[in-house]
Amino acid sequence: MRMIMSVAVVLALALAPAAINSARADDMDMKNMDMKNMDMKNMDMKNMDMENMDMEKMPMKMASPADAPVIPAVAGYAEGEDIMFLHTEASDRKIAKLLSDMMGSPVLHVPSLALTPADMLANLYVFANGIRPDGPMGPLEFQPDVFDSPPGHAGYSPLRKIIFVRWADAATPRILKSAEDVTQAEADGRISLETSAIVVNMPMLTWPGGRR
Repeated sequence: MRMIMSVAVVLALALAPAAINSARADDMDMKNMDMKNMDMKNMDMKNMDMENMDMEKMPMKMASPADAPVIPAVAGYAEGEDIMFLHTEASDRKIAKLLSDMMGSPVLHVPSLALTPADMLANLYVFANGIRPDGPMGPLEFQPDVFDSPPGHAGYSPLRKIIFVRWADAATPRILKSAEDVTQAEADGRISLETSAIVVNMPMLTWPGGRR
């Protein structure tokens, strides 16, 4: 009897490590299986979200806070059409104050805008003389500004280099509504252009064929 019990104890001790290792392996397999299941669930949720987004096709609209500031829009021209834009920052202190007073909304003075590389700037034509319109006008109280490269065109940038336009004394001023009009008028000797180092941030609100 004692012999049988001794043999049983020896066998139990011999098998115990294998049993423990087997249990550990099973536990690791369960953990790995759980991780795989979790990954699959996460992937399914991501796929489901993407499918829902594709089905909706419309982004969720968020309401603006009731006390959100309103920045007044400015009138201008691009490609022969009326457009609207904002001016929010300027590299020149005097221009920043002029634009702030013009619209009753602060335009921040940011000198570092003048360091913007030339290939990141679009052009803005500001009229220093010429026609004084009854309606919207530019910052110097002559015709509204003219933009080149509106959104959707090569060279578009909200950062604009100011180019001052002056009509020649012998020329008869008229309203110019496109960069091509300005270029042609210069070629004809009717206007002169003065490129400044002033840069203004001027995102467009509307443009030919588009709007925000």
